[in-house]
Amino acid sequence: MASPHRLDERAPVLAISVAAELSGMHPQTLRQYDRLGLVVPRRTRGRGRRYSVSDVRRLREIQTMSQDEGINLAGIKRILELQDEV
Repeated sequence: MASPHRLDERAPVLAISVAAELSGMHPQTLRQYDRLGLVVPRRTRGRGRRYSVSDVRRLREIQTMSQDEGINLAGIKRILELQDEV
């Protein structure tokens, strides 16, 4: 059972503005990644995006692969798909 004082890292609690700030990205970038299927946040009833701590971690990973390693978004998507299979 989870501790009442610990945040479930998969809980969709972060608005796009907060997730963007925590990941060091522009909110529009997060929207693009959602459209591409790189990071697909949960949706509120009003269709707003809600990100989890694990989503933010994945956004940072994408940023590292893109900016530091020069991998294009199609390559990143494939890498993430393979990671998810393991």
